[in-house]
Amino acid sequence: MIQLEIAILPEDVENDLIIRKLIKIELISKHHFTNDIVDFEYKIHRKSIDARRKPIVYRLLLKVYIDEAKEETLFELYPQKLKKHIVIVGAGPAGLFAALKCLELGIKPIIIERGKDVKSRRRDLAQITKQLIVDPDSNYCFGEGGAGTYSDGKLYTRSSKRGSVERILNILVKFGADKKILTESHPHIGTNKLPSIIVNIRNYIIEHGGEIHFETRMVDFVVKDNKIKSVITSTNKEIATEIILLATGHSARDVFELLYNKNIYIESKPFALGVRVEHPQAIIDSIQYKCNHRGNYLPAASYSVVEQVRGRGVFSFCMCPGGIIAPAATAPGEVVVNGWSPSKRNNPFANSGLVVSVGEEDFLPFINKGPLAALAYQKSVEQLCYIKAQHSIKAPAQRITDFLDKRLSTNLPNCSYLPGLTSVEIDEVIPKEVYTRIREGIKEIGKRMKGYITEDAVLVATESRTSSPVKIPRDKETYEHPQIIGLYPCGEGAGYAGGIMSAAMDGENVVEKITRFRMN
Repeated sequence: MIQLEIAILPEDVENDLIIRKLIKIELISKHHFTNDIVDFEYKIHRKSIDARRKPIVYRLLLKVYIDEAKEETLFELYPQKLKKHIVIVGAGPAGLFAALKCLELGIKPIIIERGKDVKSRRRDLAQITKQLIVDPDSNYCFGEGGAGTYSDGKLYTRSSKRGSVERILNILVKFGADKKILTESHPHIGTNKLPSIIVNIRNYIIEHGGEIHFETRMVDFVVKDNKIKSVITSTNKEIATEIILLATGHSARDVFELLYNKNIYIESKPFALGVRVEHPQAIIDSIQYKCNHRGNYLPAASYSVVEQVRGRGVFSFCMCPGGIIAPAATAPGEVVVNGWSPSKRNNPFANSGLVVSVGEEDFLPFINKGPLAALAYQKSVEQLCYIKAQHSIKAPAQRITDFLDKRLSTNLPNCSYLPGLTSVEIDEVIPKEVYTRIREGIKEIGKRMKGYITEDAVLVATESRTSSPVKIPRDKETYEHPQIIGLYPCGEGAGYAGGIMSAAMDGENVVEKITRFRMN
């Protein structure tokens, strides 16, 4: 097998004949094969777009097989006979992948999920958009599949040390994702495709002996002699168990408060806070591709920016080309925005979080909240946005040019945020330590991305759920000494993951540790 890289025009990237021609040229020129080489097979290992110079090309990293069979890996899960059981709280990526790992290790997963199944959940999302009513148990963050189901489905992660990225991607393909995610440098499923994949995972778990209970929230758990004995649910049931795996996500504030009230040690955690910035996709295309029209073969352009402003990072977060800004509040009386893209990324707008790191010094006004200080800080900003938006989830917004000039926007551009916008000066709803740095950061970004600063771009507040504001410490090496025997936090809600991939890997890892140290 020989690894090689070729550059190919976007219109030819699916053309097998041209790919083979380019491979042959590489084999002859760099690997000393003769011109009569015919018999070879290839496999695309990684695909990425290179827009640094003209012409724009895709770079394909290939595995080429000469006089040998092409490597074909058929991925499969191997569920075992179920013996003991554990209760998994939350059916997001951490909880679902933990359940799949349980089946492989002969453990029965019992998942309780406060939200609804994906089909029922869709009606509640429509209610947020059309009636501006937020169900605190069924929304963009809570429900089957977690926040990822209806907020984009990006699969890019730098956390390969946490586990096998390839394994998680292969599991997603097994349950219906396009095989392209195995080769793309920034794989993405799309909010329109994720629900069916989640349903397939749910059906598999149930078919192999697991249980999933929707609209069932954990309201308490019973501890005796420092050991977990049972879970108390909102449906007035008590589920006996020796193991609780907490996979509740970064927005389960009631769980953080429950742990605090039960004197379980938790910590206030830094996170990032800011706004969503939305441009017409055509503007981002022209900046990144340096052309007036990207044509039919190039994908909607994305970007990633980071600036250091007065000792803090100002950076883009969850960039959604061809995407939509979504209402991500989890309770009445707050405004939270997030972004997502469909699989084709074909909407007319591009949006991205533009956020600033916030930490302990910023949480001082809430120091009386102890380890919930960061959460209280986060909540205060979201509630202020609601108040300034005239007690509505019509989000506070300002043209980017008006924000830089410190003036109220007399009108606002078209925007993908369906509940609607309220013209507000961003300085009135975002803390000073954040908006001053965002203003300076935008100026610096504008110097490198000509056209980024335009009256057609709008800032929408507030992007505040970038990660959990609380960390639940754990012995990540051995799990031999949990605070309470049988209580295991994991995923984003515990402060140990950030996104679908890292949460899925963390869910698997925690189950493996539980099995090793508690169930042998």
